[in-house]
Amino acid sequence: MFIKKIILLPALILISIVSVAQDHNYIQYVNPFIGTQRMGHTYPGATVPFGMVQLSPDTDTIPYEDNGEYNRKVYEYCAGYQYEDPTIVGFSHTHFSGTGHSDLGDILIMPTHGMLLLNPGTESGPDKGYRSRYSHDREYAEPNYYSVDLLDYDIRAELTTSTRVGFHRYTFPNADQAHIILDMMHGIYNYDDKNVWTFIRVENDTLVTGYRQTNGWARTRTVYFAMSFSKPFKSYGHEKQDNYVYKGFYKKFNEKENFPEMAGRQLRAYFNFDVEAGEKIMIKVALSPVSTEGAINNMVEEIPHWDFEKTKRAGQELWNDELSKIRIETTRPDDKIVFYTALYHTFLSPIVYMDVDGRYRGIDQHIHQAEGFTNYTIFSLWDTYRALHPFFNIVRPSGSRDMVESMLTHFDQSVHPMLPVWSHYANENWCMIGYHSVSVIADAIAKGVWTGDIDRALDACVRTASYGKYDGLEYYMEKEYVPEDKNDYSVSKTLEYAYDDWCIQKIADKAGNEAIANLFSRRAASYRNVYNPESGFMHPRLSDGTFREEFDPLNTYGQGFIEGNAWNYGLYVPHDIPEMIKMMGGKARFAAMLDSLFKAELGDEHIEHNEDITRDGIIGMYVHGNEPGHHIPYLYNWTDKPGKTQERVRMIMETMYSNETNGLCGNDDCGQMSAWYIFSALGFYPVCPGSDQYSLGSPLVKEAEVLLENGETFKIRTVNQSEENVYVGKVTLNGKKLKRLYITHSEIISGGEMVYYMKER
Repeated sequence: MFIKKIILLPALILISIVSVAQDHNYIQYVNPFIGTQRMGHTYPGATVPFGMVQLSPDTDTIPYEDNGEYNRKVYEYCAGYQYEDPTIVGFSHTHFSGTGHSDLGDILIMPTHGMLLLNPGTESGPDKGYRSRYSHDREYAEPNYYSVDLLDYDIRAELTTSTRVGFHRYTFPNADQAHIILDMMHGIYNYDDKNVWTFIRVENDTLVTGYRQTNGWARTRTVYFAMSFSKPFKSYGHEKQDNYVYKGFYKKFNEKENFPEMAGRQLRAYFNFDVEAGEKIMIKVALSPVSTEGAINNMVEEIPHWDFEKTKRAGQELWNDELSKIRIETTRPDDKIVFYTALYHTFLSPIVYMDVDGRYRGIDQHIHQAEGFTNYTIFSLWDTYRALHPFFNIVRPSGSRDMVESMLTHFDQSVHPMLPVWSHYANENWCMIGYHSVSVIADAIAKGVWTGDIDRALDACVRTASYGKYDGLEYYMEKEYVPEDKNDYSVSKTLEYAYDDWCIQKIADKAGNEAIANLFSRRAASYRNVYNPESGFMHPRLSDGTFREEFDPLNTYGQGFIEGNAWNYGLYVPHDIPEMIKMMGGKARFAAMLDSLFKAELGDEHIEHNEDITRDGIIGMYVHGNEPGHHIPYLYNWTDKPGKTQERVRMIMETMYSNETNGLCGNDDCGQMSAWYIFSALGFYPVCPGSDQYSLGSPLVKEAEVLLENGETFKIRTVNQSEENVYVGKVTLNGKKLKRLYITHSEIISGGEMVYYMKER
């Protein structure tokens, strides 16, 4: 059915412009370019907190494969944007922020004029395609706004968003051949057969709808869209690069020009306009996981007007609401910028994954209605269970509740059945190891954030942990360790499974289920079965019970560990640290081992096969650029050397994070790297999610206020704070000396004041 033209409302005339007071404008402390250079793992585009639309420039189209092999260079383009690239190919609507694998890059738009070119060209030959050169001197970004001058076309591009709608504004020079290119072939981690199908339907001369289905990291992913123009286009067409035998009977038509249905695997469409010098063409692109009708409804509900500035302001007010949840003062201006940029990164994902009416696509590919919760997706759980989700339990517990519900509904819809491992866009991609949804659920329960049906949650966790087909679990359940000759990364899996099982034990304790608590208490001790007292390390063990003879504790590849080695990943027993220390020789020996970890050198030959571990994220043998060791600096608190936790934490904050384009030492992994910084800058860290304790460190802030959802305020203040005074003399909580090296969740959410008295030695 032909849809009636959406009425183009004139820009609203505002009687008064509402602006955020300067002293509460926290977005001014965010630098969206931090981390854009290091492997290209973050992007400087426009989005609102947890936005489904994350609209950003993409600087190249690197293929996933090269002559039938994996193209290692594609890893640099996980977020689509590389700061050092000289050209932009266009602006797409979906992105990951800091992941070690990738997908997305949907619905790319590029404004051009002059000769119509329908291929992107190359960096070395940009004039042969529609891409454009640009300059960082004429590029600007802040939360929910991005602008750049496309130098080859003299076009000013500006982007802003709502949760589900991307809003483009392009200012053209005088050109009678202006084009808007809609590239449905473009994607991140692209390869020739990634598009399963794409479809474009011209509803009228201002409204276009369609969808894109891809087979990539998410193997069955469908994104629907509706695209509305601020003025009618005068003509349109497309180019199809498909090569298949059956073409049906569409040869009756000239499909290439002004034909209102376009379908195929490889489509690029264009829309032509007459424009005058200085004229602005605006475009709204709404996304939906459900249907094109859902996309239209999202557009009408969220941005029914054509006031670009109003949309920008509304999104920035959302950012100020989120960023103002923690108010800090620092001794150095750059520290404040790094802090609020990290806070910004933590609110990029997970993302809202449902239409305005609550409908969403489930893991079963059916359409569901979210009842009483917001459905989220992008759960990078091997990374984010460590600090990001515990952080939400402090500053955004209502969002945490929705995320737990999203995980439980994922379980309900899963055919296996399992809770999410690494899921995005109604797909489980099974990336990394463990079943860390149980950690997120256990942490939310332990801290009183999620108070739903605990038996339902426990059943989902137990059944997940009992699914023998998953990643060595059948061997783990039989032998109480994963044998290396049966399943790769066996030591990492044993350690992570043991921690997750401890989380299930804590949920069972809360539910009063003694039998399950006892079972998973035994499983939680499985880490002991991969410790080899002869080597002094967690060590790959074979199915016959012997430890593998060939073993290099320095190597990060092929030694039983994933993205780590025995020196860093082998210290992962967060739920039983005193026993781990005892097992490894006692406090003094363990502290000396930590000293060696930070001081000895890890040679390039030990990381050359691991693209997730790079030299810029390493201190000695400690790898901060990857997640398995994020708790390690705090382990000194379990020895007699807590001052070394304070020293190491401050050193890491000051060397691994900076206000530069390469200011992140590794991939941010959906906010985990940034959440570590926020916690550490405030002076404490969740070493063991699932417990109610946060281990104390050395705060970087001068003072901070955490504004809690319950109306309370938790204040952090330092006395004698400076670059030199990294050690803590004493800590008081509400005026009383704290005689332990941790603070509890209930003490934080009850409000009050925590004071660190800093000293040089």
